[in-house]
Amino acid sequence: MENAFYSLEGLFQFLNEGVSPFHAAAAAAKILESQGYVHCPESAAWTLAPGGKYYTTRNGSAVIAWRMPTGALTGWHAAASHSDAPTWRIKELDGGKDKTFARAETEGYGGMLMSTWLDRPLSVAGRVLVRTETGIESRLVHPEKAVGCIPNLCIHFNREANSMKYNPQVDMQPVFGGAGQGLRSLLAEEAGVKPEEILDADLVLCTLDKATQVGLQGEWFMAPRIDDLECAYTTLCGFLAARGEEPGRGDVWAMFDNEEVGSSSRQGAQGTLMADVLARIEESLGVSREQSIRARTNSLLLSADNGHATHPNHPEVSDPVHPVTLGGGVVLKYNARQTYTTSGFTGAAFRAICAGAGVPVQTFANRADMPGGSTLGNLLGRQILIPMVDIGLAQLAMHSAVETASCQDAAYMAAACEAFYNTPIAQPADGQWSL
Repeated sequence: MENAFYSLEGLFQFLNEGVSPFHAAAAAAKILESQGYVHCPESAAWTLAPGGKYYTTRNGSAVIAWRMPTGALTGWHAAASHSDAPTWRIKELDGGKDKTFARAETEGYGGMLMSTWLDRPLSVAGRVLVRTETGIESRLVHPEKAVGCIPNLCIHFNREANSMKYNPQVDMQPVFGGAGQGLRSLLAEEAGVKPEEILDADLVLCTLDKATQVGLQGEWFMAPRIDDLECAYTTLCGFLAARGEEPGRGDVWAMFDNEEVGSSSRQGAQGTLMADVLARIEESLGVSREQSIRARTNSLLLSADNGHATHPNHPEVSDPVHPVTLGGGVVLKYNARQTYTTSGFTGAAFRAICAGAGVPVQTFANRADMPGGSTLGNLLGRQILIPMVDIGLAQLAMHSAVETASCQDAAYMAAACEAFYNTPIAQPADGQWSL
């Protein structure tokens, strides 16, 4: 099964554009608007029509899109991913004082592989908040050139360099040129304003690496931010390609921010964004509380965040019973601590949908003595009453500045998500699916 909206070129463009969560959200909004989705600002009154296509944003870094049902609400199809990736947040636009170098103080964002950021051409990306005649306006900035680096300490001065533990305050601070320079003037030029008109900023470091195919037959690709923009793009393609033929079904696609730091922000999965959007949709439809609970029970949400492939040099860190391979299909993730939301019940539904679409499924589970991490599904589940399943795509070097994944797997995910949105789903009794 092929997805009409998905292409490897489109995926690469999305990865390349998503240099910050703000840029990723803007890229998603651009795609949605090209397909006729109407922007509904949270601060405005919404007029929603049956069968209408809409989206909203929060903080400029989280996006939710939806298709209105054409009949009485019976349930939801939903998929959720995230826009952020581990990086380095610039604390202040005007960096610290140094007699030799122009510097910027940074703080680690998320659990990154620190060494992968060293000795690499870097730029900055994010938004600046500028004073205008009518108030304050957010403008995206991203100088597409190398503006700095984080220099390693040479091995002659540090004989333990190949086994050292990095101190982010000491070892991971970037430099941008000679003393007396700064980022403010460069970003003001990018934003089309005067330096003094910039009031504040949300900025991160980003690499200049572009998505590129690798492997003897180009079967893999390498890029920054594969976790989780690959899932964001492929689930969006599934959402856009779906026919939406069930009269009572509402379809939702979400991309949250701040997953890498716990999702606890207002634009994260622990915030109220999805709950608020669903509530406003249901209110526009005249849905009662009982109808809302019934519809949410008759639903399924895909929590889509990438998973770990079995490492070729370190297979011992993975569960020996469940090897995960690049190109082996969509990953279905389980965890006894419930940091993944997949149960036998929701996993069975997803497996059945993938089987119907001809999409292979792999199982990921942690070693019993290595607890592993979590993602946004279990946190989102505290806000909304919808059964969930955690899925992803296999990759190597997760949280590196540049990661590796499979070209074929991305196509599998787009096809699986399209099939998901096209499959009627209901839960006539607890522990029973009709699909």
